[in-house]
Amino acid sequence: MPEKRSTYVELGRSEDFGLTGLAEVLCSLGRRSDRADALEVVAWLADQSDGEEAVELGEDARRLLASSLPDKILHTVWLAAVGQWFDPADHGMNSRAWLEEISELSTERLRQDRRSYAPPPVQPVRDEELRRSVAAEIRGLATTLDRADAPSDLAACLEQVVAQADADLGFRLFLRVLKVCSIRIEKESYDRFLGLGERFGLPAAVVHDGLNVLWPPVDTTRRDATWDFGLSRLTGLFVAGWHTTDARKHVRDAAAGDGPERTPGSEAAILLEDTLRLLESELSTDTITTLWLAATCRGYSIDHFAIGGRDWLRQIAEVCMERLRHVAPSYIPVVPPARTELAQEVLRELREVMPSCADKAVSPDWRPIPATACLASLEQVVARVDPDLGFRLFLRVLTVLSLPLTEEQYTRYVGIGAQLGYGEYHVFQVEDLISHG
Repeated sequence: MPEKRSTYVELGRSEDFGLTGLAEVLCSLGRRSDRADALEVVAWLADQSDGEEAVELGEDARRLLASSLPDKILHTVWLAAVGQWFDPADHGMNSRAWLEEISELSTERLRQDRRSYAPPPVQPVRDEELRRSVAAEIRGLATTLDRADAPSDLAACLEQVVAQADADLGFRLFLRVLKVCSIRIEKESYDRFLGLGERFGLPAAVVHDGLNVLWPPVDTTRRDATWDFGLSRLTGLFVAGWHTTDARKHVRDAAAGDGPERTPGSEAAILLEDTLRLLESELSTDTITTLWLAATCRGYSIDHFAIGGRDWLRQIAEVCMERLRHVAPSYIPVVPPARTELAQEVLRELREVMPSCADKAVSPDWRPIPATACLASLEQVVARVDPDLGFRLFLRVLTVLSLPLTEEQYTRYVGIGAQLGYGEYHVFQVEDLISHG
């Protein structure tokens, strides 16, 4: 992508947009639209996001108009992307005339705020490597597309859009067609799509939402999360500042946080596994309560509401089971044996920071909890429950206490995280604690 062009994520996009966003809306109506209906949708979209949608609509339309693509290709791709729900030919227009209307209406919307607005020159993505990568994905599914309810030359037409107009728009139109035709996508292909989307600067939702992915079964041993996960992630979401009116809803939202890269239900299953490990352990309820309060920095003070640590974990488990029944009904929760090979290594790291915690406390200004008590609880988790869970909660408590770390400590933490299969940015959460003085 040209360096001067901002990514869509940087521009604040969070879902599909432009021509592919328009096609999605027209599809969602579930009926054939006439020209007036279609233009009304264009006008409505152009008014979204303070005119930013108008910019994207106009840009996409002009990318195709600036190409030398024949009308037959433009018509074939548009009809496939919109699921046949709006055909400009039914209203006496060829595809270029339809694109001109979109461009003009978008420009008109922008001129309501800036009378002198003139559309900038189009900036097609013509990176050869990206073109080849997108074309290869289209070619790999050409046979499947031919078997779908789509024109026999659709794959070739999509390739021409990528080659002659714009690799970015061609990729989005390809995704749109896959969604319209409900073509099942292998996880390996989906992962490549996510990678391409990231290179184009697309929001993950442009790839993920509506795509029929053949997900592997929920498996808590898969470490697909880039950041934190499970109970340690949940505690991070309950730090001071969260909305306190409905803690259970907050857990529901967390349990649904699979992200675009993981099988639906993965986060609920991992959170449930962490929760069951503690519930089924011999740790005292007071110890579990201390763990929660320490890792959340009293963001949700369950003791203030007379809720014991085990009772709260049972509520979390119930929410996870609800989520799994909905998205992964065949999943059977099983808590596998803890991985204990790193227990001594994690304990060494935990004990190394203890001397620097003697005068520190969690929530020092309101019902403080001595840092030594927090670390003693963590030590029990590492030694008696699960070193993995204990290390993740240890990273959380380090952040809560703002304990300074050396470069050597951080490097060792990264090594432990790598052995446990953590994602790229998991241990990164404590990088700011490194003391460079």
